[in-house]
Formats: sequence, structure tokens, C-alpha cells
Amino acid sequence: MNTNNSISLKRVKAAYERQFGNDYRFFSAPGRINIIGEHTDYNEGFVLPAAIDKKIYLAIKETNDSKVNLFALDMEESACFDLNKPQPDLPHWAKYVFGVVKELEELGSKVSGFNATFGGDIPAGAGLSSSAALESVFGFALNNIFGLNRSTLQLAKVGQMAEHNYAGVNCGIMDQFASLHGKAGKALKLDCRSLEHEYFTVDTGDYEFILTDTHVKHSLAESAYNKRRYECEEGVMLLQSQMVQVHSLRDVKPKDVVAYENILGEEIMLRCLYVTEEIERVRDAAEALETNDLERLGELMYKSHAGLRNQYMVSCAELDLLVDLTKDNPDVLGSRMMGGGFGGCTLSLVKSSGIEHFEKIAVENYQKTFGKTPSFYPISISDGAQEILR
Repeated sequence: MNTNNSISLKRVKAAYERQFGNDYRFFSAPGRINIIGEHTDYNEGFVLPAAIDKKIYLAIKETNDSKVNLFALDMEESACFDLNKPQPDLPHWAKYVFGVVKELEELGSKVSGFNATFGGDIPAGAGLSSSAALESVFGFALNNIFGLNRSTLQLAKVGQMAEHNYAGVNCGIMDQFASLHGKAGKALKLDCRSLEHEYFTVDTGDYEFILTDTHVKHSLAESAYNKRRYECEEGVMLLQSQMVQVHSLRDVKPKDVVAYENILGEEIMLRCLYVTEEIERVRDAAEALETNDLERLGELMYKSHAGLRNQYMVSCAELDLLVDLTKDNPDVLGSRMMGGGFGGCTLSLVKSSGIEHFEKIAVENYQKTFGKTPSFYPISISDGAQEILR
């Protein structure tokens, strides 16, 4: 356990004990990285995420009534609701918890009241899926303390539906799936159509994955995300007129996209070309992990960023600068933007002995260009949601 994990764990325990006493159980669920496979999930493609050693910790104890008392340590905020009453006017963070409870009830699971305190070390706004970790840790904990016997797949769907129906975010299932199914030292290739998955060992040897946080999120992000989904749907509809077997871009090869450019038009063609190529890159990246070909993995990361920048057009100047700065650095095998786009983090595969130099170059150039300093998060690949015995 790294130092930040240990500090967060102790802080959550101490906060719970101040509020509610010494009788409780303790759980954690991680954030995630996505090694490759952006915007492929809603096109029924593949993704290659991994759970990381940045987590949300939860101290929780069931009560004998219908009241839920929550304390969010990192925000120093409390919230309460009654399970037998309509959805109250809750702080946004509490809606995730309320949503998990209600989605479990939709499955026919009986949940009674509880006291809970949570906090963690997942950097806010960095695209590491702190909301999915929150949903996952509560789903996993409630499943355990109330003996609900729900599978981790069911719990991932509960978290996804909580996000859809109570937080107003129409997300895919990747984040919750990775948080609940993660294994230390393993990436999981998830089929977003069938939800079948397989694990691949991540042995980076003398290299490490480093996240570089731009500390920006441009206002284009949400509207562009919705527009890209629409463009993909339009591309599928146009391709179906020529290829009746097509149900999603998962069913299309890059060569088919290029062949029908005259029907798709340049913009839709570029969007579809990116998605179909990215789906193939996920398969290739899984093979690179299987053969421990880190150079090949790095090449695929660079190609993924180029596609996101030039074809899908969801990158931004801050992300592009951070990736471009690595291209002449012999200590970096690959780098790309991670997440929906227009801000957040880059993910880079950097030689351990060269991390200090990598960070120095990024800070100097980023400050010079944008007048602000990026943050760096070294990460390890960890287990998914679990109970931590006290």
C-alpha cells in the first residue's frame, strides 16, 4: 500500500469513529486508467482498462431503521435521506449513493439504513473515474453487509444505472466494470457488446505508467461527446445501406469505411475510421501485453492519440503539447490523451530512471505555453473492490 493510500485509509477510519463510533466494516474500490480504447465502448467495441492504486475508502455499518447518514470526508459535507421517502434534494455526490441503493432495490434487493463515511486519493477531475469508484465501493459494501448475493457484473450495471438515472451522466460500463473486476498487475480486455472479458499481465519492467494532469476541462467536452455519438450512429445508418450485416461500428473494418467515403462524407468517414482503427488497436495492444512487447504498446498509444487528435478531433492544445513533448524523449515508449477529451490527463509509458527528466521537460514547456503547472501521478495496477479487514 502506498503512503497516500495509508493516509486516506486512516483518515476515513478516524472520521467514521468521530461521527458514528468504533463498530463498522471497511471497504475500498479503485479508480482506473484505460490503456487504450477511447470512444469504442458506445460503439460496441473493445476497451483495455486497469484498476489503479488510487482508491475510495468506505467505513460503513448497517442500522435498524430506514435512515442513511453519509459523511464525505474530502468535501467535509454530510447528507441524510430516508429510504422510505421520495428522492430528496441531495448534494450531487450523495446522488451516486442514493442511486446505487435505489438500483439495488430495482433488482429486488432489500437494503435498510446505514451510517457511512468515505474519502480517498483519486485526484478530482483527472478522468480516473472517482464517481465509478464511489458507486462501486457502495455497491460492493451493501452487497456484503446485507447479503444480497449480487454478482460483480450486476454491481457494475447498478453503478452504471445509478449514474444514468440519478447523476444524469449517460456513461458506458467500462469504469464500473474495471473498478469491480480489477486484478493487481492485470489489464482487462472488455468486450463492450457481450461484456465478456479476459485478463492480460502488465509487466512494464523498467518502465512505469505516468499520468500527467493538464488541469483543464474545456467547455466543448460534453457537447462534442454527444455530437461524436450522433456522428457514429449516422455512420452506422449510412453503412447499413450498403452492408446489411452492420449493427454498430464493431461490425465494420477500416477498409470498408474508406471504401464508402463518398456515401459517408469526409467528417463522418473520419469519425468512423478512428473508431474502427481504435478497436483493432485494442486487440493489438492486448497481444503486445501478452508478448510483453512494450515498444509495440507504445507505438499503439501514439497512434491512438493521433487518431483522437486528427480523426475524432477530441484532443486540445494542452493534451497535444504534453504528448508531442515525449516524442523525441528516448525514455518514453508511448503517450496519449486518456478519456473523453478536451482536457484531463495524458497517459505515458516512461522509463523509471527518466521520470524526473520527463517531468522537468513537461513542466518547463507547459508553464511557458499555458502559464500553469501540470501534476504527475505515478500509478500501479491494483485489485478491484474489496473488503479490508480491520
